[in-house]
Amino acid sequence: MSLRDQLIARITSQGPITIADFMAEALLHPEYGYYATRDPLGEDGDFTTSPEISQMFGELVGLSLAQSWLDQGAPTPFTLAELGPGRGTLMADILRATARVPGFHAAAQITLVEASPTLRAAQRATLSAHDIAHVDGADALPDAPLWLVANEFFDALPIRQFQRDGAGWRERSVGVRDGALSFGLSPAAPQALLDHRLDDTSDEQVVELCPTAAPILSAIAARIQTRGGAALIIDYGDWRSLGDTFQALQNHQPVNPLADPGNADLTAHVDFEALCAAAGPIAHSRVTPQGIFLERLGITARAQALAKKLDGPALEAHIAAHRRLTHPEEMGNLFKVLGLFPDHAAPPPGLEQ
Repeated sequence: MSLRDQLIARITSQGPITIADFMAEALLHPEYGYYATRDPLGEDGDFTTSPEISQMFGELVGLSLAQSWLDQGAPTPFTLAELGPGRGTLMADILRATARVPGFHAAAQITLVEASPTLRAAQRATLSAHDIAHVDGADALPDAPLWLVANEFFDALPIRQFQRDGAGWRERSVGVRDGALSFGLSPAAPQALLDHRLDDTSDEQVVELCPTAAPILSAIAARIQTRGGAALIIDYGDWRSLGDTFQALQNHQPVNPLADPGNADLTAHVDFEALCAAAGPIAHSRVTPQGIFLERLGITARAQALAKKLDGPALEAHIAAHRRLTHPEEMGNLFKVLGLFPDHAAPPPGLEQ
């Protein structure tokens, strides 16, 4: 029985489920879940992330974290962590770029937050030259100064969707119609969590909430505020959620999110305002477009230095990668960067308060 068949049987028996429940099953089901059964990255997968596009991305992220560590007095030991590290490519680039930062590697305790056994194995292979530890969640990170990166992590967390209906909201759900999974709407009801959105929305507009983001942000922020550190959160989205952004990718192409659960990547845009609220009193940077963040860190100079060693197709691919990461019409504006740091410290380089 496929995951689709299991979901249809469950819904037929028990009634419609939320989009959050559907995403959780489709992505994390222990037998059929998307992340539990495959390596989804790269040309042979369903999507490509910034670290897979060019080494420059991870190098500059690493140097930003290392300089922040130095600016806060280079505490020893500290946790160098990543949420959802994919194949380990980003962390490998971070470690290569920071190898010459005095004391950084000796003090760093590398900790990866990863639920997928398949991806944990890939990360161990990529980072075989380093001592790494895996934990299941952010709440299991060591109680120590924390420098952390989360690249395209929060977009994959399950969301709930609510459609405005007068002074109330109708939750979008997944049901069964004519033997297939289909979207539906609950009856209208007040939603206390969305009272503040009655001022900036109108009937039939959709607002998305991500219930699982708050405890993750709270755990990270608590360590940074009390022990020191910084977090770089990099994802696509904007300051405030508005509209239906729930989407699926399969073989690098958009598909119906309900058509083949467990075999397509499911994501939604990140609400950075909600992330800041969940982080509590910790300081945060302005939400900054990825292209601007990388340019402030010197990506063009780094690209020019690397280009001197390249020619032909390799040079063309390198130029295209630089453009893809930074150009406003590609990833440069769609992706945003948010920094979290103690209220007595400066934001990580590349960001402003």
